[in-house]
Amino acid sequence: MNTYQPLRSIKSWAEEDRPREKLMLKGTAALTDAELIAILINSGTAELSAVDVARKVLDGVGNNLHELAKRSVKDLSKFRGIGEARAISIVAALELGRRRREQAPVDRRRITCSRDAYEEIRPYLLDKQHEEFWVLLLNRANEVLRPVQISAGGISGTVADPRLIFKAALEHLASGVILFHNHPSGNLTPSQPDRDLTRKLKEAGRVLDIPVLDHLIFSDRTYLSFADEGIL
Repeated sequence: MNTYQPLRSIKSWAEEDRPREKLMLKGTAALTDAELIAILINSGTAELSAVDVARKVLDGVGNNLHELAKRSVKDLSKFRGIGEARAISIVAALELGRRRREQAPVDRRRITCSRDAYEEIRPYLLDKQHEEFWVLLLNRANEVLRPVQISAGGISGTVADPRLIFKAALEHLASGVILFHNHPSGNLTPSQPDRDLTRKLKEAGRVLDIPVLDHLIFSDRTYLSFADEGIL
């Protein structure tokens, strides 16, 4: 005898268990990650509810939203029940979250240590799969004027033109700069080109009276500070 029982659709669930209704009744904090993603993708498949599809996507990234944010539309479209349109919705939602983190409060933040600098640049370099070079412009009180992207490159390197770095510093009347570049591999050991570039930029800053205060090698979880390590 066939004992197959079709999965119940979300519409057949108790109202308080449906993601949209649950959000309205209990607020966003009451929803699981899978339920929030289910709202984004809107519907499931013939066999799976939207929440089931969302759970499979999360399983595929180790239930880690940071890993999910690294996936492209093409990557997400490979999951069963996630076509291009649904993948675009997920990528767009994660990008909105990233941009929200980027928006600075009105008060200028003061950089007092390498950890402050790392947290300041983290929203801009988090989840990047290629190398980028950024500079943080500071005033005389070491308050943040603005971050500036200098270049974006490949998986193993990027170019940092000293002229572009100090052009940005001069245009915004910066009194000091902190350099950043990421290592997508997670290896924080500075290469010889990293060391040579840092010395070159430090000398240029000395001539222009715009000191290079630090150079951080960034990874998603931690960083290396040239100043802290005594190699600036």
